[in-house]
Amino acid sequence: VQLQASGGGLVQAGGSLRLSCVVSGRAFSGSSMGWFRQAPGKEREFVAAINWNGGRTNYADSAKGRFTISRDNAKNTLYLQMNSLKPEDTAVYFCAADRNPTYASRTTSDYDYWGQGTQVTVSS
Repeated sequence: VQLQASGGGLVQAGGSLRLSCVVSGRAFSGSSMGWFRQAPGKEREFVAAINWNGGRTNYADSAKGRFTISRDNAKNTLYLQMNSLKPEDTAVYFCAADRNPTYASRTTSDYDYWGQGTQVTVSS
């Protein structure tokens, strides 16, 4: 299973970015998916998750109202639309796949496969 994240970059505070994660080697539609992030010197933290059909989503408090997770099962692709970005959103963002299709978990250890990460830098 391979997860390829992209879409990161440098943006000013208040700007937007859309991250993508393409999944290959496994039935994407049979997996819950999540986004996590890790800032320098900090632990990896949950951002958002979505179940197999998009019917259930979870967001970290820091992401609610600003970020939207979505998926396109026909394209084997997961998205994270990030609006109103803040400097504290600066981190490497990782996508992950959970073989449990129904539970959009917030827990890092529930995820079985991870992408390589994409850097998001928000300048003030």
